[in-house]
Amino acid sequence: MVLKFRQHRKEISGGYRRTTNNRMELLAVIVALESITDVSLPVCVYSDSKYVVDAINLKWVHGWSRTGFKNKANPDLWQRFLRIYDPQRHRFEWVKGHASNVENNRCDALAVAASKQPNLPEDLGYGK
Repeated sequence: MVLKFRQHRKEISGGYRRTTNNRMELLAVIVALESITDVSLPVCVYSDSKYVVDAINLKWVHGWSRTGFKNKANPDLWQRFLRIYDPQRHRFEWVKGHASNVENNRCDALAVAASKQPNLPEDLGYGK
């Protein structure tokens, strides 16, 4: 992920073995939001994940939460997300993947490189 604030820039990447792309897309958002130290700042998250962006913008995640995430994937990550999500401060915008968005392309390169690292830890939440 790429975080930008004024003249500051931070790149964070990582990965797991035995996981899914959706889990990693959602985890990237969570880690990004958790890494912001000034929680009063407004944040715009740009993601090429329709899974993540639509779940938030279309408020699906709130319905899933009300039903205890019954028959929904990734309840552990969505619950973690909801603990830090502030709809008043956090805005989500979808960007087309593998297109002309420089930062999204950089995120993709970071993710691919991270997925090829040896000895990745197992995603303990996968399949639960």
